[in-house]
Amino acid sequence: MSENDEVPREPWEYCLYIPNDPRAVTVSRRTLRLILTLHGLIRLVDVAELLATELVSNAVRHTKGPAALRVRWAAGVLRIGAWDADPAPPEPPVPLEQTAEVEEGRGLALVKACADLWGWQPLSREGNRGKVVWCELAVA
Repeated sequence: MSENDEVPREPWEYCLYIPNDPRAVTVSRRTLRLILTLHGLIRLVDVAELLATELVSNAVRHTKGPAALRVRWAAGVLRIGAWDADPAPPEPPVPLEQTAEVEEGRGLALVKACADLWGWQPLSREGNRGKVVWCELAVA
């Protein structure tokens, strides 16, 4: 970032609950763009949109219930997560060099290649189960 860019100092967090509908991916991507623009993080928008699209697409495509886009900023790190109600772990990413040969599995390979860090964690809260698949982008 240039010296004139203002990086948010205070932490913030958003959560957008979405239905299991392929159109929710577009809603999530556009919402993320708006959030990052309003917080002065326009430089992260393109990569963040790609990552969020892959995470939310997987949540919508591979599960039957609702999902959510989670976005958090703290200490110079943007964390993007997709929650879904299925507690099963995501399929391991296919190595990026092999993605041209497969129909599916490119999403997490892109996340792994573009994010500074990524992972998943099971969740259990108030009797609800599920998982969050997340990735992080650090502002250097």
